Parts: sequence; structure tokens; C-alpha cells
Amino acid sequence: MDLDRVRELIRLVEQSAIDELEISGDDGSVRIRKHPQGVALPAASPVAAAAAPAAASAGPAADPARDGLREMRSPIVGTFYRSPSPEAPPFVDVGSRVAPGQTLCIIEAMKVMNEIEADFGGVIREILVENGGPVEAEAVIFLIEPD
Repeated sequence: MDLDRVRELIRLVEQSAIDELEISGDDGSVRIRKHPQGVALPAASPVAAAAAPAAASAGPAADPARDGLREMRSPIVGTFYRSPSPEAPPFVDVGSRVAPGQTLCIIEAMKVMNEIEADFGGVIREILVENGGPVEAEAVIFLIEPD
């Protein structure tokens, strides 16, 4: 099964109300579950090795230095962008003060650019996703010290 097709199926499952999808065909089979484990594929599948990074943890490990910081999570699966275009400056940097409703980043999902806004005000303390990198739904993308 084509890796791009698997990624498209993962996005569709994440954005839908279904909990599990299984598809079988001549070129293999894939099962996608909406659980913390992420994507469940047979270990011998070539798609399993490529999809393994997508099933990574949805948040940072517990760290006492992060006490008091609030998480901003991605509402959707997609590609994370720090700026509106490659030549433009980033919306925010570590140390930036943000206000509720301020645009923090863009997440591209299915060719649609979705502006992600701050739910609360504070100071950006960590940016946990690399520019241009994939992001899962509910993955922590920013740690913010609230006002």
C-alpha cells in the first residue's frame, strides 16, 4: 500500500468520529486506531517502518523544569509551519509574549493552511515541533508560561 495513501487514511481517521479503520487489498492491509498507541501495523510491513514516527508520543516527557507551563496542542494532523511563508519571519519565537487569539503557527492539513491561535496569554517557553515537520492531532506544539 502506498505510504501517501496510508498518511491520507490516518488524517481522515483523526478528523472523523470513527475509532478504527481496517483496509485489506492485494497490496497489503492496514489497520488504523484512534488510541494513544497510534497506528497499528504488522511489524514486517514496509509501511510499518515508515509510519513508526507518526505513532510517536503526543507530548513531552515529564520534567520538573516545565512545572507551571501550559501546553498548546495541535487540533489536527498536518505539517507545522512557524511562518506564513518561507521568507517571512516566524509568528512567534521562544520568549515571545502572546495574547489570546494571536496566531502562533500554521498547520497544513489536506492542502488547507490552518492558523493556530493562542487559547491564553503568556510567554512562549518552548517550541516542540520543527518547522516543516509533521504533527499529530493533540501533539504538544508549544509550552507557554501563562500570564
